[in-house]
Amino acid sequence: MIPILGFLAGTCTTLAFVPQVIRTWRTGSAHDLSLGMLLVFNLGVGLWLVYGLALGAAPIVAANAVTLPLSGLLLVLKLTAGRGASNRRAVPARGLRQSK
Repeated sequence: MIPILGFLAGTCTTLAFVPQVIRTWRTGSAHDLSLGMLLVFNLGVGLWLVYGLALGAAPIVAANAVTLPLSGLLLVLKLTAGRGASNRRAVPARGLRQSK
């Protein structure tokens, strides 16, 4: 039962990043994301991954092995945004009309 709880918790915290990654990727803008938060968060997730590996704790390893690339992608997008690295155009939200 305890490992199931760990996998459920890891799934929730990992999935929480998916909408932000999708939004940042689509808009090409990471302006509103804090660089400091992303740096510290990625370090923390990396350390959790190492900790989970050291303990042999599959839920910790699985969650952080998926979260690290997601949060790492946000960090890369943040570092490269505004440097000409992204030529993606903003995608309007569903149901909203663009003004002409």
